[in-house]
Amino acid sequence: MAGKPEVTIYTDGACTGNPGPGGWGALLRYGVHEKAISGGEVDTTNNRMELRAALEALRALEEPCRVTLFTDSRYLKQGITEWLPNWKRRNWRRKGGELANVDLWMKLDEEIARHEIHWRWVRGHAGNVFNERVDQLARKAIPK
Repeated sequence: MAGKPEVTIYTDGACTGNPGPGGWGALLRYGVHEKAISGGEVDTTNNRMELRAALEALRALEEPCRVTLFTDSRYLKQGITEWLPNWKRRNWRRKGGELANVDLWMKLDEEIARHEIHWRWVRGHAGNVFNERVDQLARKAIPK
């Protein structure tokens, strides 16, 4: 029996104004195959778009996978790898009170449960070709 498919994902979010119109983009890579996805919202924040990029990328996977997910968002990476367990213990609240973007964090928590994910931070706008591509996808998806 073969193991889970290994997929590499790059994600990014962008916003003009914060809040303001925003877009997200993701690139899913499996072997020689690539799939680019993107979307936007009229009134959002950069952090929401970062979360949406990861959420929509994971939703696009048709079966449980071994995923290496690259993001230039420390908010997303630290949220998942460091803060999430405490938020869940506190019934989706921060130590200081309400949790921003709780709707997306909860949906993301459901999606990550399906997969084995290795989260990787990559410096934005530093020449990583795949990170630059998802940045362009996100920017092009911003509603005019």
